[in-house]
Amino acid sequence: MKKHRGIFLKTELEIALLREANKIVVAILDTLGQAVRPGIKTIEFEELAVDMCRQLKVKPAFKGYNGFPFALCCSVNEQVVHGFPSQRELQEGDIVSFDMGVVYEGFHGDAARTYAVGKIAESTQDLLRVTEESLYRGIEQARVGNNLYDISAAIQNYVEQAGFNVVRRFVGHGIGRKLHEKPEVPNFVPNGKPAIPLKVGMVLAIEPMVTAGSAEVEILSDKWTAVTKDRSLSAHYEYSVALTSKGPVILSVP
Repeated sequence: MKKHRGIFLKTELEIALLREANKIVVAILDTLGQAVRPGIKTIEFEELAVDMCRQLKVKPAFKGYNGFPFALCCSVNEQVVHGFPSQRELQEGDIVSFDMGVVYEGFHGDAARTYAVGKIAESTQDLLRVTEESLYRGIEQARVGNNLYDISAAIQNYVEQAGFNVVRRFVGHGIGRKLHEKPEVPNFVPNGKPAIPLKVGMVLAIEPMVTAGSAEVEILSDKWTAVTKDRSLSAHYEYSVALTSKGPVILSVP
């Protein structure tokens, strides 16, 4: 593992381990997504995620991280990120975002998706579609020869042209032996910051968080759950991506 500007560049072996970690995360998300339905309590997703970690012999990456009390971030409707699983029952028309991380052989996997609960409004479908597509637009720019903010610009431009907003308080990140490594990967182009050239061996967790209304967020009294200030809906998608000489590789894809 080498460093470039404080950013760890991973070897092929390290990327292979990160791929396994991320495949496990997405397997867990697939299972959680299949369980989404009106009437289910969100704590049941936590129990399912913990049980799968036990079966797959991996450690939940989030539980205990900076004091976070759960294995799963479960955020409903206006909750942007870091929501707590609870006795809350999902209702028809809700949306629920799952953000999950694991540690496999010392390396981290991290991914997120937003799911519809039953039938959702057409405008809500648009929010989910635009957020997911913006992730792929960002990944497309994760190429050697580009710079970090080419990823940011692709996400921001797509989201804002569709009439939505990107959250600025939370950003993506490098990932490897640590859950959060350099560099930060914003979903908007920050003012006045020097561009970071993209290099082979970088692994980035790219994760647009998109709102139907204002981009402003606030933290609830639990000190973790972030919600939109205007209580508009928010969606979240994330993949961990390796930069290779042949282009970006989504690590959870076989």
